[in-house]
Amino acid sequence: MPRNFKAAVVQAAPVLFDTSRTIAKAADLAREAAGLGAELVVFPEAFVGGYPKGLDFGARLGMRSAEGREDFRRYHASAIELPGPEAARLGEIARDNGIHLVIGVIERDGGTLYCSALTYDPAGRLISKHRKLMPTALERLVWGFGDGSTIGVADTPLGRIGSVICWENYMPMLRMAMYAQGIELYCAPTVDDRDTWLPTMRTIALEGRCFVLSACQYFTRGDGPPDYSPIQGDAPDTVLIRGGSCIVDPLGNVLVEPDFSGEAIKLAEIDRRAIARGKYDLDVVGHYARPDIFRLSIDTRPRHAVAFGGGTAPLSGEEAQEDLACSD
Repeated sequence: MPRNFKAAVVQAAPVLFDTSRTIAKAADLAREAAGLGAELVVFPEAFVGGYPKGLDFGARLGMRSAEGREDFRRYHASAIELPGPEAARLGEIARDNGIHLVIGVIERDGGTLYCSALTYDPAGRLISKHRKLMPTALERLVWGFGDGSTIGVADTPLGRIGSVICWENYMPMLRMAMYAQGIELYCAPTVDDRDTWLPTMRTIALEGRCFVLSACQYFTRGDGPPDYSPIQGDAPDTVLIRGGSCIVDPLGNVLVEPDFSGEAIKLAEIDRRAIARGKYDLDVVGHYARPDIFRLSIDTRPRHAVAFGGGTAPLSGEEAQEDLACSD
């Protein structure tokens, strides 16, 4: 029989462009959530590395500015690598507080950044990484696209945990892929603070008959450095992302209502027996599916731009030219 436990959504801002201070803040918030009894703690999208809302990175059609390139350089420097010391520190935060930790990060892989969600177990082990498949609008300028290799669900003592980031939640086939893996604790880190976000989360909870836990940043101009220049203005108290974190049960009941008043940690009790009660009359990958009509095919292979095979070293430029000439 699954036991009840408490889950928390953390509504807070990073210290923009200061990764070490952001991780220190994450440690404090995780400690506070654990002190309130939370065993699963969900942080917002891009908490580590930041979401510099209001920047355009100097881009116009056919043009990029020197100032925009410098903004990207600073953003690139704020990201973290996996494996790496910052990622290890996040594992220590989970271990030190005995929690399952889901946290949004900006991941640096070579010259490319990815918006990722990391899941750690109470031993501090990274048990899941999801890279956002489809950045939205200007996000595509600064983030790469994830592939099917990080669409996964982690089996834990609390239940099957998976993450879908922000507007990925509007991708019906991605949702179906998560439901097919038996997701029970559907984590939705986000920066979407619109009134329409809560009905979206309720729809997903009802559709998937799962608990949905969405953590959103509460971010003001004052959470950035003095030379941060968002289009919204320079007043420190200007709210750029207003929160709205929520938790919804498998029948669409709102356990944690959105709060737009400031930073907060919100908790709810999770009773996994509610999942089976919901599946009784709706299981979209089981008795409510029609595989004779509809089928979804998912490619979970990692996609690399360059692959070296056969155990041979890459050819030098001169060797490559010779090889090309022989092939002619």
